[in-house]
Amino acid sequence: MTRSNRRTFLRTSAGTVAAGTLARALSARGADANDRIKMGLIGAGGYGMSDTKAALGVGGVEIVAVCDVDSSHLEQGADAIAKLQNARPKTFKHYEELLDVAGLDAVIIAAPPHWHALPFIAAVEKGLAVYSEKPLAYDIREGRAMVEAATKHPVTVQIGFQRRQSQAMAEAKTFMAEGKVGRIVQVDAQIHYWAGTKDPAPQEPPPELDWELWCGPAPKIPYSPQVGHRNWRLEKTTGHGHLVDWGIHLIDAVRMMLDLAMPRQVTAAGGIYQYEGIITTPDTLTVHFEFDRLPVVWRHRLWGAQEYNPSITNGIFFFGEEATVFAGDRRWEVIPKGKPDKREVHDAPADMGGLHMADFLAAVRSGSQPSCRIEDAFRSTGTVQLGMIAYETASTVRWHEESEEILDNPAAAKLLKRDYRPPYQHPYQG
Repeated sequence: MTRSNRRTFLRTSAGTVAAGTLARALSARGADANDRIKMGLIGAGGYGMSDTKAALGVGGVEIVAVCDVDSSHLEQGADAIAKLQNARPKTFKHYEELLDVAGLDAVIIAAPPHWHALPFIAAVEKGLAVYSEKPLAYDIREGRAMVEAATKHPVTVQIGFQRRQSQAMAEAKTFMAEGKVGRIVQVDAQIHYWAGTKDPAPQEPPPELDWELWCGPAPKIPYSPQVGHRNWRLEKTTGHGHLVDWGIHLIDAVRMMLDLAMPRQVTAAGGIYQYEGIITTPDTLTVHFEFDRLPVVWRHRLWGAQEYNPSITNGIFFFGEEATVFAGDRRWEVIPKGKPDKREVHDAPADMGGLHMADFLAAVRSGSQPSCRIEDAFRSTGTVQLGMIAYETASTVRWHEESEEILDNPAAAKLLKRDYRPPYQHPYQG
């Protein structure tokens, strides 16, 4: 086995682009206060604060407003930001009030997925640049409405697919594109881990949390610690499960690395075997995505994750005719056909969150689009949503990408759009 580090591939085009993007954005550190990008934060939880710290770390930014439906999160977030930038942002409960702040240039949307579409569309209609966490939307029709809004009101948009800044995945992509593994026959992607769960028993929400507003356009479900902050990821009505929450990063990476569109057929099987009565999305799932060029198989298991080889718990296998490539966030490997003892390991660390935010801020300053264009975000989000539709209907889903319809499967087609809870109105009217 041989091992290299990031310097081995520093001169690849992908590495040069990433480094150049960060350098351009870092140059904003010297900008005077009047030239700073004035940003608002919608959702001051864990990822909202992580994105905010990334933006302030790049420099040339001032967070002027924060919005959250949890007053405790709101105050704690504003206090933390004040310490980081020596100026306390204005605070709001409703995103509409934040979007009316004078002089605002851009917003970060880091609310749960069911609260992505409405503030995103409202922001772009006001001409604001948007950095939104993944997935793009909760349902496929929301995603299309968001794409249409961003097309009608062209602003800079970045969706939080941070693996697009993974040096390891960029190097693996270049290696495979040079034909060194032959034709890629199949791809396997997986993230296995022990899911942290909390008390699922319904109870009164904490007084600082407006649960009615938190549920918003989604069905209003009983509050419990298991479906509240952070744990909404494995709740069907909000995060929609591990494939949509974490698997989407690897599915987007596969699409990016192999230049794939959306799958034409999807099947899925799994269930809740370990966490019955605690979570509402599968703790065990296999999804077979049939793309035009090759099949991509997703697997996750949220229990029993004492792996024989923990180093491959999170990552992607590309099975080629001449070699297999494994790509993770910060490491990639090559196993030549019939020569497992010749395995090559390449370390390629990268600050993916920082680079992704730097890419966004550089694009805001230049008036261009960053690395994750909204149509790509729509395709990656739609792909994993089709996987969940196949699982929930226990059926084969055939997707027609040009018309964006599910063929000959009324039960599955019905899940392309979820009815909003009144008085909210779904943004897709087609």
